[in-house]
Amino acid sequence: MNRQLYRQLLEWKTSPDRKPLMLYGARQVGKTYLLCEFGKNEFSDMVYVNCYRNEAMHTLFNGQPDVDRLILGLSVISGKTIVPGETFVFLDEVQEIPSVVSSLKYFCENARELHIATAGSLLGVMNLKGESFPVGKVDILKLYPMSFEEFLPAVGEDRLAEILSEGDWSMAEVCSERLRTRLREYYYVGGMPEAVVRFASGRNVEEIRRIQDNILTAYQTDISKHSGSHSQSIRMVWDSIPSQLARENKKFIYGAVRKGARSRDYETAIQWLVDAGLVHRLERCRSAKSPLKFYADPSAFKLFLLDVGLLGALVGTSAGATLIGDGIFSEYKGAFTENFVMQQLASLSEVRTYYFSKDNSSVEVDFLIQANDRVIPIEVKAEENVRSKSLSSFVNNEFADCHLKGLRFSMKGFKDQDWMENVPLYATGSYIKKLMVLGEKKTEI
Repeated sequence: MNRQLYRQLLEWKTSPDRKPLMLYGARQVGKTYLLCEFGKNEFSDMVYVNCYRNEAMHTLFNGQPDVDRLILGLSVISGKTIVPGETFVFLDEVQEIPSVVSSLKYFCENARELHIATAGSLLGVMNLKGESFPVGKVDILKLYPMSFEEFLPAVGEDRLAEILSEGDWSMAEVCSERLRTRLREYYYVGGMPEAVVRFASGRNVEEIRRIQDNILTAYQTDISKHSGSHSQSIRMVWDSIPSQLARENKKFIYGAVRKGARSRDYETAIQWLVDAGLVHRLERCRSAKSPLKFYADPSAFKLFLLDVGLLGALVGTSAGATLIGDGIFSEYKGAFTENFVMQQLASLSEVRTYYFSKDNSSVEVDFLIQANDRVIPIEVKAEENVRSKSLSSFVNNEFADCHLKGLRFSMKGFKDQDWMENVPLYATGSYIKKLMVLGEKKTEI
């Protein structure tokens, strides 16, 4: 599997300011696989140590925090000589031994020449049980489920992935039927690597759903294990997300979790799910001016699942309804389509994403992003029958003085209408990336 984060790992390897690396991500998004492939491909040797039920590691890292002692101990445990600059040291499942995480500051201060990286469940890393997090002493990267652009080569569609990556939109139009078919498959399979690999090897949809159900069960188990007294409220928020997304206005409503509920009842639960990487929180923005962060309104927000395939498993959509025809794109008032777009935007770490609405107006824009210095209002339509009344009012009336150009993702083809461009849903991530690259080039000039 080719992951786009690999490029950032290469940049980390050669950076003169490199610090120990922590790879963040929800359970089963492919952290271990990615770092192992990176170690095998880019270094002369790799030391891999799994901290799960590893008494030797527990003893080593709960002793004297001397870097030379730790490196010697890792050499003994792995049976390999660690050579700075040539050996990649990868410590996995570090949530099992919190002292491993806190010790990274010593590697940063006294062994910067060593390439050392860690990975672990965010659910565990969030709870270090008395150990201090090495703030400012680590480089952090986040890994998300596979994007649609990563999904394509994984299922044998390398050329389609290249077409989107290169921004060859005319060729994409030629291949639109194949791309729409792959998009339907992505809606069902999602981007969890195990599900993608199994789909690529056999197209067994029942096996895919079993894998997704197992992942959801593992998440439920982790909630109970790591959330303490907040377990019940977290489960209630988690279970309410499908019904929240099925509403016309997808703004999160506390009363949909429990009748009479207020924000103070579930704020901690929501933040826990966000920190754990299981949901994306999309805050409202009150303006279209850059930087959008200045105008964010954290009191109003939407919640999306980390993966569209897991959303399908959570609500029990059938393979037939997803893979045959275009019904799934509009099902549940476009919930799957908006979750898909959110998933693609979240995988682009440089993009800040919000949505827009006004309390005294029906104008609402599904997504409002900042790519470099450009603000882009985005409307998402699940079908070919599209109207962009809110987007038109936003661009041409509400913020006409900002001279914005809207973007609409839908099942229609590429079309430029001066004030707005229509882009097919299958090109969501690749199109935004191209806009970002163009913005960088203008900045350089």
